Amino acid sequence: MIDAPVAKPAGFEDTVRPHLEYLYGLAVRLCGNRTVAQDLVQAALLRAFRGFGRLRNREQPRLWLTRILTRCHIDRFRAEHEADEMLSLDDEARFDLFDKITEEDPFPYSDRVHLDFLDLFDDEKIIEVLQGLHPAHRTAVILAYVYGYPAREIATMTATTVGTVLARLFRGRKQLERGLWRYAEQRNLIRREGASG
Repeated sequence: MIDAPVAKPAGFEDTVRPHLEYLYGLAVRLCGNRTVAQDLVQAALLRAFRGFGRLRNREQPRLWLTRILTRCHIDRFRAEHEADEMLSLDDEARFDLFDKITEEDPFPYSDRVHLDFLDLFDDEKIIEVLQGLHPAHRTAVILAYVYGYPAREIATMTATTVGTVLARLFRGRKQLERGLWRYAEQRNLIRREGASG
């Protein structure tokens, strides 16, 4: 049996098309996988299509589309993992990348040791490290620090409170700092103390 074609709401394609590249870039950062990102964008577009009639501001739909994509991502994670968001905060809260770099001094002849460390990471490496973050924390970090959304808008997009967003940003930053250090250690990007050279 062939389904009857679904009529497109007037203006949907024109409203969404200018934001497709942005949505795909956000999806790649959230998922870390281009194929999964394409699926995520498709799911978000389907949801947007169904809810297009309720969109009030059709001149500036980016926040609305971001909210839909973000919720699709979180829904997918919950369906696949049903993980408890309460991760151990002890080690996370104590780790400080700035202090760790100062203590370990991986670039002993550098006058800009912290910047040298950050220079080790291109976009692809950052995306890889971001995948180690809890998805809720990763989402908050990406929306805040990559796309510049304020906490109040992130709370709206993710259907949480501002306090929850701030907590996720704190934990996400700590997870990211630890992830960057581990990535650099595991791939021998930094001089290890006691290593011959």
